[in-house]
Amino acid sequence: MAGPRTSIHGEWSSKLAFVLAATGSAVGLGNIWKFPYVTGQNGGGAFVLIYVACVLIIGVPTMMAEVMLGRRGRQSPINTMRTLAAEEGRSPRWGWLGWMGVVAGFLILSFYSVIAGWALAYVFRTAAGLFDGATAEFTEQVFSNLITDPEKLIAWHTIFLIMTMIVVARGVAAGLETAVRFLMPGLFVLLLLLVGYAMAEGEFLQGVRFLFEPDFSKVTPQVILMAMGQAFFSLSLGMGAIMIYGSYLPHDASIARTSFAVAGSDTLVALIAGLAIFPIVFEFGLEPNAGPGLIFQTLPIAFGQMPGGAFFGTLFFVLLVFAAWTSAISLAEPAVAWLVENRGHTRVYAAVVCGSVTWLLGLGTVFSFNIWSDYRLFGKTFFDLLDYLTSNIMLPVGGFLIAIFAGWVMRERSVKEELQMDDSLGYRLWRFLVRYITPVGVALVFLNVIEVI
Repeated sequence: MAGPRTSIHGEWSSKLAFVLAATGSAVGLGNIWKFPYVTGQNGGGAFVLIYVACVLIIGVPTMMAEVMLGRRGRQSPINTMRTLAAEEGRSPRWGWLGWMGVVAGFLILSFYSVIAGWALAYVFRTAAGLFDGATAEFTEQVFSNLITDPEKLIAWHTIFLIMTMIVVARGVAAGLETAVRFLMPGLFVLLLLLVGYAMAEGEFLQGVRFLFEPDFSKVTPQVILMAMGQAFFSLSLGMGAIMIYGSYLPHDASIARTSFAVAGSDTLVALIAGLAIFPIVFEFGLEPNAGPGLIFQTLPIAFGQMPGGAFFGTLFFVLLVFAAWTSAISLAEPAVAWLVENRGHTRVYAAVVCGSVTWLLGLGTVFSFNIWSDYRLFGKTFFDLLDYLTSNIMLPVGGFLIAIFAGWVMRERSVKEELQMDDSLGYRLWRFLVRYITPVGVALVFLNVIEVI
């Protein structure tokens, strides 16, 4: 048995702090627009039932495994995997799993910051009443003017990254925990305000039917795979964020209970977001499956024509910024933690280094929408290539290997010790899922997203 370890970066003050932080990592831009419209397109309530089942079968077991590895290692994902592999008498090459997660998170942050910058820009555009009485042509032009102007995109990308790195530089207690204790309750309050607005001004019952009325005729094997993929990606698994947050989890906290709390909160936010968005969409006969365009081109039309639309539209984009901010903080933390551990840098210096490199890499995404838009590699822009590489390859492979390491490589005694579970039915069920069901499920998601099947 390894002696008890402590993280040099600090520890969450409570289980609630971890749940808020991990939920903040999981809740992102995709929860606000992607999950609700994917649900509506693929069977409504039927899709929700499949999704929840996939969260329980794939998402929670993988999250428990990732949190367990993080808490046992108490270091950055790279050093955690090296330490645990050595502890179990396994190859040091398992450290590459940590590297893959950190690099994936780093790459995602580089383009995520650019997209979050759009939301930040729209806070001020909406607050200024730019969309009052707006037409479809006008909102399309506003969006086009934003993304085709590299100087504007660079400015918003820079502002958002500075916001992120200021929080990370302050450390676990003063930075990460303080931020999520403010941002996550704020996010829930904003969501509930917007749901109340949707009930008063939108087609609320139609929105409820769109999200929750089951249509099993739409359920196909492809829909099931989509639900599996959404369950995996929605929880921020495989990118080192949950592992590093797990390394700050107090030893007396139940990994199982906190993982269920995070998964439940993440799903709840996605569904509430749907109840806030779609009644407004249906009130104006707009297309609910417009994807990213729903946020930046379609919804501004609705807000521009509704009573109090400028105010509540501004709240909506503030909500988007909050969701993006909490996710971005978790994406930056693993790389910053590694620099502190391995190079002896202060957190401030490490945050500046990571922020600067992320900013430079983000320029590729900025230019993908304008001056580099005609350049393609494997038929994809720079942004599309990064998105495909991280979401479709690195994260599923990372999740698969986490399940394999926790289920097959670690000694069962080590696993039980860290999970603080005896040979109960709950433990045996988790072990069966993480050894057999979860790897197969993640492998199917991987094969599906790379269009092999």
